[in-house]
Amino acid sequence: MKYSKIIVVATLLFFQLGMAQEKADVVINKALTEAKAGKKNVLLMFHASWCKWCKMMEKNMNLPETQPIFAKSFVTAYIDVQERGEKKALENPGGQELMNKFHGENAGLPFWLILNPKGEVLADSFNAKGENLGSPATQEEVSAFLAKLEKTSKLNKKELQVIEKVFVKKAQ
Repeated sequence: MKYSKIIVVATLLFFQLGMAQEKADVVINKALTEAKAGKKNVLLMFHASWCKWCKMMEKNMNLPETQPIFAKSFVTAYIDVQERGEKKALENPGGQELMNKFHGENAGLPFWLILNPKGEVLADSFNAKGENLGSPATQEEVSAFLAKLEKTSKLNKKELQVIEKVFVKKAQ
């Protein structure tokens, strides 16, 4: 009985180590390589499993009507940061340091950047007032988000209107 417990614990540790998250720089390098090959930019999202706004942003970007629009111009990459407790293992090593490098340490989540295939920042999730747009929901936030998308992609007016319709929360 004692040996079976040891085997179970050893097996669990082995699988947990085997399923460790990729380092943040590996995630970015893969996305940049894909972006270069596809002549796209990278939409880099810093998020966490507990973050309701992160889930909202991901859901809005991956709806049947929006996913092809984002995929047309962007390679989307996710870096997990700021996890808590037993979910700490979900973090991408080096992710928080990378977020801090782009002044996101106090921004909240989600925090995102748009990078060209060389890794240069074309836009970030800060509005003109220096506030994080996060997952834009108000008309003002969504307008700022759309302006950044328009500046960093070849999305047309119709595609931007689809994104706007999805992201603006309906008045309750």
